[in-house]
Amino acid sequence: MTVAAFAFYMFSIVAVAAGLFVVTAKNPVHSVLWLILAFLSSAGLFVLLGAEFVAMLLIIVYVGAVAVLFLFVVMMLDVDFAELKAEMSKYMPLALLIGVILLMQFFMVLGVWHASDAAEGLRQAVTPDLGQVQNTKALGLLLYDKYVFLFMISALILLVAMIGAIVLTMRHRKSVKRQNVLHQMWRDPAAAMELHDVKPGQGL
Repeated sequence: MTVAAFAFYMFSIVAVAAGLFVVTAKNPVHSVLWLILAFLSSAGLFVLLGAEFVAMLLIIVYVGAVAVLFLFVVMMLDVDFAELKAEMSKYMPLALLIGVILLMQFFMVLGVWHASDAAEGLRQAVTPDLGQVQNTKALGLLLYDKYVFLFMISALILLVAMIGAIVLTMRHRKSVKRQNVLHQMWRDPAAAMELHDVKPGQGL
């Protein structure tokens, strides 16, 4: 077994095991740490494929920003995870049924799947010649030149999903004072402020 094959199996096993522990870990902080390990193992697989730029993006963006943000949110928010898990246990039979259906569909697809002889040529026709263009430049040409409209559509979908998440999770509680910018702009200074002529030696 070559060093590359050993590294591939090692990163693959660690990534699958870390993903399993992300779901099954009881402590949410441990789940985020296992998620970071899964990201690092995936970055190692990208390095073996020759996509060093994507591997560095995975480490910088997901490990350095997203996973750390998840870790801060989990550690700072006082969330009762025991109550959440108790609520989730009600839907466990339905979740197991959906999981079994998805696994059945997956194995049905694998049973009839076969590789086409023209698949390798079609994949090489899409990507630029890596012998003349570096992989970073090739990725940029694919994203921002050949598939720029699909890239912009995916960005818009992510924007709509982010706005929808904000709208669904924003709660207006009566006990919390909120800033009304329009109310502040439209206020009458004459009605909001009152002048008193205080005489010397006289209190308010």
